[in-house]
Amino acid sequence: MIPALPRHLIHALVTRALEEDLGGRGDVTSLATIPADKNANFVIKSRANGVLAGQQPADACFDQVDRDIAVTWRKRDGDILENGDVVAIVDGPALGILTAERPALNFLGRMSGIATLTRQYVTAIADTGAVVAHTRKTTPGLRAVELQAVRAGGGAYHRYGLDDAILIKDNHVAVCGGVSEAIKRARAYAGHMTRVAVEVDRLDQLEDALAAGAESVLLDNFSLEDLRAAVLLTDGRANLEASGGVNLDTVRAIAETGVDVISVGALTHSAPNFDLGLDER
Repeated sequence: MIPALPRHLIHALVTRALEEDLGGRGDVTSLATIPADKNANFVIKSRANGVLAGQQPADACFDQVDRDIAVTWRKRDGDILENGDVVAIVDGPALGILTAERPALNFLGRMSGIATLTRQYVTAIADTGAVVAHTRKTTPGLRAVELQAVRAGGGAYHRYGLDDAILIKDNHVAVCGGVSEAIKRARAYAGHMTRVAVEVDRLDQLEDALAAGAESVLLDNFSLEDLRAAVLLTDGRANLEASGGVNLDTVRAIAETGVDVISVGALTHSAPNFDLGLDER
């Protein structure tokens, strides 16, 4: 089961989405054409093959528009979808259903697209021992639901934001004057309870990072040869993450070098929308 997000967070996201779509006058087309007392029965159908995500915000869209709308889910987040599958049955006031339709499908399409792409990466590295993780390259304001979609696709969590882990990047190293000095300062600031990770782009920097006590090392744009050398050099002393130049054609070879984690920004910044539709039953 995919962990649920806090209800207040989903409520806030959906409120903004509905305000954006409805403006100050509401759904004038439906108000003009649909009788207020008219009930209807619809289905949400998949129009492609993929992985479902976005159930929680889609549910909230219908609920916040009209509490009398009932949504019965036939599929759950993380389930495999085939073209034509019924994802959910939506019953209730037709006016409310049609008003909530687009925001609900937008959440489902965006998140299912991320889950589907993530599953492709996860499948590509099956049985290698490595995991695929997201990055912070997310849509501003939508990180929580986008990372929930990564989980639905079988991906692993990376750091959520700047406040939950120390990750020393190349610009931090440049300003500090070197990897060892940056780690020294980070360790003095964080204390023993906070994990310290550092990004390196050369093997000699990896040696410095290990000597300075980094628990995790991000190997940025390393060649396959250098990734294999890094794994041998590290010998289990730190968690190794490969990043940069990762796509579906390269990810398997990267995983086979023996790294622990492969972070892929494309999971969230380049996932295509997944096609779902609302049709009268």
